[in-house]
Amino acid sequence: MLNKTLLFVTSFPPRECGIATFAQDLVNSLHKSFAGKLKIDICALSEAGKAPAALQGPVKYVVDPFNIDSCIQFAHQVNADEKIDLVCFEHEFGLYGGEYGHNMLAMLSLLDKPFVVRFHTVLPYPDAKCLKVVSIIGALASKIIAMTQTSAEILLSVYHLPADKIVHIPHGVHARITEDMAALKKQYGLQNKKVLTTFGLLSENKGLETAIRAMQPIAQQFPDTVYLILGKTHPVVLAREGEQYRQRLEQLIAELGLEEHVRFVNSYLSLDTLLDYLALTDIYLFTSKDPHQAVSGTFLYAMSAGCPIVSTAFSQAREMLDECCGYLIEMGSHEQLAQCALRLLGDPELRKRMSSYAIEKTRSAIWDNVAIAHMSMFNEILAEKNMLLPSLPPAYLDHMDRMTDEFGMIQFSRHDQPDPSSGYTLDDNARALIAMCMYVSNARESSFVYSLCHKYLDFIEYCQQPTGRFLNYVNVRGYFDPMNYEVNLEDANGRAVWALGYLLQMEAELPPLLVQQANRILQPCFNWLETLTSPRAMAFAIKGLYYYMQYRPGGIAEDILHTLAGRLHKIYQLEADAQWKWYEPYLTYGNAVLPEAMMMAYQVTGNTAWLQIARESLDFLCSKTFTDNYMKVISNKTWYHKHTNDDVTAEGGEQSIEVAYTMLTLHTFFQVTGNHAYMEKMRLAFSWYLGNNHLKQLIYNPLTYGCYDGLEKNNVNQNQGAESSVCYLIARLLMEQWNKHKYVTTQKTGIESGVRLSLN
Repeated sequence: MLNKTLLFVTSFPPRECGIATFAQDLVNSLHKSFAGKLKIDICALSEAGKAPAALQGPVKYVVDPFNIDSCIQFAHQVNADEKIDLVCFEHEFGLYGGEYGHNMLAMLSLLDKPFVVRFHTVLPYPDAKCLKVVSIIGALASKIIAMTQTSAEILLSVYHLPADKIVHIPHGVHARITEDMAALKKQYGLQNKKVLTTFGLLSENKGLETAIRAMQPIAQQFPDTVYLILGKTHPVVLAREGEQYRQRLEQLIAELGLEEHVRFVNSYLSLDTLLDYLALTDIYLFTSKDPHQAVSGTFLYAMSAGCPIVSTAFSQAREMLDECCGYLIEMGSHEQLAQCALRLLGDPELRKRMSSYAIEKTRSAIWDNVAIAHMSMFNEILAEKNMLLPSLPPAYLDHMDRMTDEFGMIQFSRHDQPDPSSGYTLDDNARALIAMCMYVSNARESSFVYSLCHKYLDFIEYCQQPTGRFLNYVNVRGYFDPMNYEVNLEDANGRAVWALGYLLQMEAELPPLLVQQANRILQPCFNWLETLTSPRAMAFAIKGLYYYMQYRPGGIAEDILHTLAGRLHKIYQLEADAQWKWYEPYLTYGNAVLPEAMMMAYQVTGNTAWLQIARESLDFLCSKTFTDNYMKVISNKTWYHKHTNDDVTAEGGEQSIEVAYTMLTLHTFFQVTGNHAYMEKMRLAFSWYLGNNHLKQLIYNPLTYGCYDGLEKNNVNQNQGAESSVCYLIARLLMEQWNKHKYVTTQKTGIESGVRLSLN
């Protein structure tokens, strides 16, 4: 789908309305995620009774939807423009002229381009005329987008639109982290205040008098409370009746003596200012009088900003709100609103819990994910074989820094915040050391990166015991956890050797002190490495020894590598058969390290039997984890057993570590064989992070540059712990190698295929 042109037909800024803002946010998110791969034009819909706006910016067309001739002319223009591949209409009954906006049908019935229509309002009890208009739109469109599950169900059950045409894509939300709430409140003159907020273009349907009346008992009990009413009067209302509604609200405020507790911010807020106000809000109030309102962007923006919400029970609120993130109240009940707000104001811990849950509940709808969902739908409509994937995100170290304290990398997080009580592990710090070494090679060196290397290496040394072996679990106080003496630590020891060897092979690129320290730690390991029996521990150790031999060839390291690889060879021979080409009777975690170790052993020894095993086992693993279009990670809920039926494998339980280890192995195989298919499969594996998975959602966090802990059946685990985030960084840095390979390949061959260039 490279270089396709989409045309959005919508209200658009500078017009001031919610759909215009929505369309601009959507277009911006598509540009951000698919920069250089997609062209987007805009057809701006004129307002009733106003002259068409001048063409500017991305606006290529202007149409008067209240003039049937203009609608017909526009359809002919689109048909004549050979560059337009797909048209996307934003639908709201008031946007188009005619009864129930039937002027829109004049455009749709004439178009010979595929098009989609998004319904911002879905009336649950339509009359015959409304039913007919919507049904015709549904019959003509390639897809109909519903913004809530409730709306999708109404389109199916009430309007009888075909199920295969209805696509649920939520309203997008902005994700932002606010580090200092007190400073933000001070910036807006709200220091030491508890802030209640409502946002949106003012109209009588907003029901703001309900919140104002509720403020009387709230202000009595909490005199430091301020209620902010953000937004200008709706331009349609302003043209019809001026500021009458705002004046009635001001009169009510005066009658109740609330002048010190209710403030109007009478302006059309920029996005940054709006997000600031939502970030400093303690409780968001939504008082709409319309129980059938399908969707509210302001409601979702408040949830995504972490605002506990008190809302009237309109359609989307009933779908999104529960006792974990807010309260539903009856229309017009200022008594219920006051009661709920007082409960929240009196319980800061409750507000904090609701804030976290509201953020978690809306993370799947961040604009990046909404952009991916649109591209997936567009791909289907245009029958494109290869899914166009988002551009490569920057390889930033923000979350690595966040998860690292003076002692080392913290094991777990609660959402994006480190959880120091979870302690530290050798596993995580060893992988983090590898990631930092890769960063020096693939990105850039810096004193900050070197400081992280020192911390992780110091932690590895801290875990080393007088025997030369390592303990794995360290608690928050720096003591070794009793778990070290209850579980098998072979894999953790193998990972430490891998990390030490990886650092040493980069001798020329790293400060001498790091190299000397790593060598000092590794030397005692030669005394126990041959005792390893766990397949993965042996594989990690083989990798470490392989890298060490780039630093000091031959000697005892080669002897130990030969012993361990021979042991893996025997294990494979005992378990493998004609159908099951593997070392164990199951596929669990970190599987790809086993064929990679055998390939490295072949590189050192030239033993072709080990090369054969390496190839066979990787081919077998890939047959269970790859399709032509995506990687299906082995589920940690069930693993994959020898006699498993492929059709009954579990959904969910997919983790970052499996993707990163697979990519490392594919890269190793490419380096040995020169086979470009390994690099393309590596690119396909990385696309799992970019939304090429069964939920079509990002697994890395574009806000923190961390990585979510898992892809489940119906959701993404929002925690961003050390293992997942470090493995994502390793995978992302490997894509620098893919980029170099792609550049060299295309320079040599002149090939610019959609597959090869879909990740830039």
